[in-house]
Amino acid sequence: MAVYTQVSTEEMNAFLHRYDVGTLLSAKGIAEGVENSNYLIETTGGRFILTLYEKRVNVEDLPFFAALTDHLAAKGLNIPRMLRDRRGEQLQTLAGRPACLIEFLQGVSVTHPTPAQARAAGGALGDMHKALGDFRLGRGNSMGLIAWRNLAERCAPDLDTICSGLRSRVMGELDWLEANWPRHLPTAVIHADLFPDNVLMLGDEVSGVIDFYFACTDIRAWDVAVTHAAWCFENDGTGYHADLGRALIAGYDRQHGLSTEERLAFPILARGACLRFLLTRAYDWINTPADALVTRKDPIAFLRRLDFYAEADPETLVPAQ
Repeated sequence: MAVYTQVSTEEMNAFLHRYDVGTLLSAKGIAEGVENSNYLIETTGGRFILTLYEKRVNVEDLPFFAALTDHLAAKGLNIPRMLRDRRGEQLQTLAGRPACLIEFLQGVSVTHPTPAQARAAGGALGDMHKALGDFRLGRGNSMGLIAWRNLAERCAPDLDTICSGLRSRVMGELDWLEANWPRHLPTAVIHADLFPDNVLMLGDEVSGVIDFYFACTDIRAWDVAVTHAAWCFENDGTGYHADLGRALIAGYDRQHGLSTEERLAFPILARGACLRFLLTRAYDWINTPADALVTRKDPIAFLRRLDFYAEADPETLVPAQ
């Protein structure tokens, strides 16, 4: 989440008038994240999240995201839905951008998860995968394996300005992943971005899962690998926490589970997760405007994770149940 598009009070009042949510009391830009412009809105009818979709989100994908979150919420999961206005419409236009008003869920995102919280996050991911078993829509992964080569080439001229030797390391890893990617594993609709800041916690319980804008159809176990890479290290990519890794996998196993083939391929999937986020962070590091209300994230944090997974034993990462 971030703020790229500024919305005037007059525009916001006119937007909210389309809904039965009361009158505007306050609006605060949310600086975290890098994808869209987000505001925390408080009205006489409650709290909401206002999202304006920036250029990286394809407007044609928005009905998929709306249907996905509606499906998960209908299954009883704590997933914020895109609200419908008085005319029954979920998708709007505001300040020249596609926009929507989203339910607000209580909870906080943790920066240093405990094993109990990691177990709960793994369980929430497993619940999502079960609930999506009968979801019939699909979407290609715009940030999957086939996209990494193009992204790497776009970043290549500037990679060594981030870290000496990074260009060679990235291209070598990309070659290896393209040759070894486990394309035979089961696919499904996945979240694909389940970082701690996309999980709301109340104590040790998950109170909500948010930000489905990378959701897509891809290898289901890759979703677990993305989550593992996001939750089980220090923020700078050092200090792998085996207790968090075991807890997260145990939580997922309790609700859904990994097959033997998925466990054996897990280090490869995790290396792919690390390269994906290294590349998108590198792109944002190079291209984020200086005046944007957004905090750039360090690409090297995922190079360190990648190096860990390159040496990891799958039986240690994801021991059999």
